[in-house]
Amino acid sequence: MMHEQSAPVPQKPEVGSRESEDSSRKTASRVQSLAPSTQSPEPSHPVIELNGIDKIYRMGETTVNALVNVSLTINQGDFLAIMGSSGSGKSTLLNLLGCLDRPTKGDYKLEGQDVSNMNDDELSNARLRYIGFIFQSFNLLPHLSVLRNIELPLYYQGCSSEESKQRAKELAARVGLESRTKHRPTELSGGQCQRVAIARALANDPALILADEPTGNLDSKTGLEIMQLLETLNKQGKTIVMVTHETHIADYADRQIHMRDGQILPEVNQP
Repeated sequence: MMHEQSAPVPQKPEVGSRESEDSSRKTASRVQSLAPSTQSPEPSHPVIELNGIDKIYRMGETTVNALVNVSLTINQGDFLAIMGSSGSGKSTLLNLLGCLDRPTKGDYKLEGQDVSNMNDDELSNARLRYIGFIFQSFNLLPHLSVLRNIELPLYYQGCSSEESKQRAKELAARVGLESRTKHRPTELSGGQCQRVAIARALANDPALILADEPTGNLDSKTGLEIMQLLETLNKQGKTIVMVTHETHIADYADRQIHMRDGQILPEVNQP
């Protein structure tokens, strides 16, 4: 189980400053140059299919309808932002999509596999095989190096030590941290820690990346750099589902859904 680790966060720059804009452009250019060249996209297919999902929590005599008749299809290559106020159901939905919970009612297919009624071991295998997680608080292991943190999913998949190490080095370079592989999370900035978390999420080449408030613990400049990195990954074909409460962060997604009282409101069409 991963433990949360707080990391020092850089000072927030003046919004709209030339220094901030120039730095962000340089970072975006560096990330793009490190990323592998894109291949011709494959025909889109559903990565997620939800049909009539309910999630009910019972606490004593109290019943909470956290999700109510939720149906949703997310195709390969989509970038979806989930928005809503506290208690709207967005976190419950993300937990269900991440196979961290099961629906009370309804069907959930992940890459064509019905995960609605899987047991704990089967859900764990589905997470390892199909999903990469990015958390607001990074969830890095503080006693492990950057390289070791990135290697973790590969370790659980049974990859060889040499194979895992090489893959982790490639991913560290891909997110611009090739010179920091021996550092520990406590020696990194908040933005660098989130880059490690993104590299770790990519380790098993998942069909789906789930990002829970990925810029929530970052200053505005660093948050912009992280969103540019996620945008680059999406353009390379990665399917991303992100929970955020910030409109300017949600605007990076090509789809947005808003939730209220456990239900999805009519979808907003992005230009």
